[in-house]
This record gives sequence, C-alpha cells and structure tokens, in this order.
Amino acid sequence: MKIISHLAGRPVDPSGVPFSKLSRAFSLIELLVVIAIIAILSSLLLPALSKAKARAQNIACINNLRQLQLCWHMYSHDNADVLTPNNFVYTVYVGTTNASQIGEDEMSWCRTLAPLDTNRLSEETSLLFIYNRNSAIYHCPSDQSTVRDRPDLLRNRSYNMSNSINCHQDNHFRKMSEINAASFLFVFIDTDADEIWDTTFGVLPQNSFWRDYWLDIPADRHNTRGGNLTFADGHVETWKWRESKGGRTAGSHYTTAGDLADLRRIQQHVKGAGGN
Repeated sequence: MKIISHLAGRPVDPSGVPFSKLSRAFSLIELLVVIAIIAILSSLLLPALSKAKARAQNIACINNLRQLQLCWHMYSHDNADVLTPNNFVYTVYVGTTNASQIGEDEMSWCRTLAPLDTNRLSEETSLLFIYNRNSAIYHCPSDQSTVRDRPDLLRNRSYNMSNSINCHQDNHFRKMSEINAASFLFVFIDTDADEIWDTTFGVLPQNSFWRDYWLDIPADRHNTRGGNLTFADGHVETWKWRESKGGRTAGSHYTTAGDLADLRRIQQHVKGAGGN
C-alpha cells in the first residue's frame, strides 16, 4: 500500500518527490501505435493534397489560356479582322524523326523554340505581348520541363496554335469573319513537353492523305491524361485522351484504336470540320 504524505499542501510519494514532478515515459507499443496512426493519416491526406494541387494547376492553366485567347481576339479587332499570323514552324517529314526549321516569319503570334529559348517572352518574340505583358500566361504551371542544358530554368512556353489559324498552309483561316462555327474551331492547345518545338500545332483534316499521322502531340497533364484547348469563341475545354500521348513522336502514325479516336477528335475541330 502506497503511503502518501503532504508537503506544503502538495501530494508526494514516499521518496519525497511531488507527483507533479514525475514523468511517465511512452512504452514501445504506444510509440509504434502513434507512428502507425501518423502513417495512415499521411497515406490518406497526401493523395488528396496531390489532387488538390493538380486541380489548382489546371485552373491556372485554363486561366492562362483564356488570357491568350483574349489577346488573340484583340489582335484581330485591331488588325481589320485579320487573325494573328502563325508561321513559325518546323517541317516534319512524316514517318521519320527528322525535322528542319524553315525559317521564322517576322509576323507570327510567337517565335520561340521551347526547349532552347532562355529569354523571356517580349514584344520582339510575340505579337500578342502588347495585349498582356505577363509572360507567365504562355506557360502551363503543370509543365516542369526545362530548357536544354539548363535544369534550373523552366521553359517559357507550353502552348501551340492550330495551323488552321492564319498559317502558311493550304487549310487555314485568314480572317475572323471566315470562321463559321467559332465554338468548334480550336485555337491554342496544351502541347507535349517532349515534342514541342515551334509554335504551330499541325493537324491535317480527315480528307488529307496524311490523316492518320500526328504532326504534333497534345499534352498529358493535370492528372487527367489530357490537356486544355481554347476555341475561337473564347471558351476553354479540358480534354481527356483515350490513350496516353507520352512517348509519342511528332510525325508518327497512330498506334491504337483509342489513339486514332483522339486524333480524329482533334481533326473534328479544324478548318473543314464542324461546320467550318
């Protein structure tokens, strides 16, 4: 039987040490239980936090594209209905991995080679810059790719413009008034980080001889296996692909039925489709 005495009104044990001074250590089992609880909570919270971050980045990407689309509209308003030129392209030899630059047109919505350009966007490199001087709107926050040989420097651009828009191709619109179904014509698109070079996204219509080839590759981002596209009427959509586009090569043939369905979907939103 423990004997308790009182010293100055405070309970003490027989050794004379007040109970308030005594400390009780955790047992090993109790410590392991606490660690297990923390691990379980972490496993539940981290995926939710990752999804929340991806959603936030997707919202920011959509906002960037809306800003670019607004600049695109303002350009045609200020230039007698003429659409922003879109002529800075690489020639892709279909069925091969070869490509060569055909030269930059001084009149183009943007003139940067995404993997190589270390400069910030400016009036000298983009016709749209005067309408919004925030160079961040050219870049998707989910795109963590860096400039070649500069792992410390994110690229300045993640988006391309459809070759249906005032491009030196046979199948393009030159003026806004030529577009019949603006809600069906895509303008900007989130482009694959491994294949983005020039600023034009090539898509040939379904009646083309090369209709079964990817001239450029759309992005897989935002934890959706998809990317964002803007349309000539100003709205933005997030598209999920049936097949992942990572690892594809520009100028390559479709690989699966799902991949072909993704290609056909984009082809339905160029000149010559959707009422345009």
